[in-house]
Amino acid sequence: MDYVRPLPSYLVNRYHGWRATQYNDNKAWYRRLAEDGQHPRVMVISCCDSRVHVTSIFGAETGEFFIHRNIANLVPPYEPNGDHHGTSAAIEFAVVSLKVANIMVMGHSNCGGVNGCHAMCTGHAPELELETSFVGRWMDILRPGFERVKDLPDSATQISALERQGVMISLENLMTFPFIQKGVAEESLTLHGLWNDIASGALESFDGATQRFVEI
Repeated sequence: MDYVRPLPSYLVNRYHGWRATQYNDNKAWYRRLAEDGQHPRVMVISCCDSRVHVTSIFGAETGEFFIHRNIANLVPPYEPNGDHHGTSAAIEFAVVSLKVANIMVMGHSNCGGVNGCHAMCTGHAPELELETSFVGRWMDILRPGFERVKDLPDSATQISALERQGVMISLENLMTFPFIQKGVAEESLTLHGLWNDIASGALESFDGATQRFVEI
């Protein structure tokens, strides 16, 4: 495997800095995590976008959040067909094995995946229509959201609304998982929808009763 190369020097330097400071100051905590395992109370499903930093937003410590990231923070519907389902596997592990009490789906502004879905659905991204496009087939999950926003007055408004639709569709799809239905019914599991404006730092929470996003 001679195609695998050593880490860039700047990452090596950062690692040594972390080991000498944060780790060294909290050795007992890290050893406890290693010995006792993880016991997070919250699962976060967020976008792969490097600008989305959930642990910073909530000041979370190591071991607090079980985080799964994918393109546009989407959850597919429950499909136990024997194929590879990374997101569904993460959800199952979090709920069934770790017994998290909360699942947060967090969308964000200027999402590249959502922009791609909008372009695909409006006929401006034929490359995403190809069966060989992993991104395109993943963004098919969001197509129903586009149908809900396509009559809004302009593309910018549609895309902004589609970002929030991604959160709503993911919450709807979560409820197709039998073990999530059971947890919600027994009140041992709570679902939350969030949207973060990267530029302003604003955070909106989805209110299921009014079907609206409200700034926190």
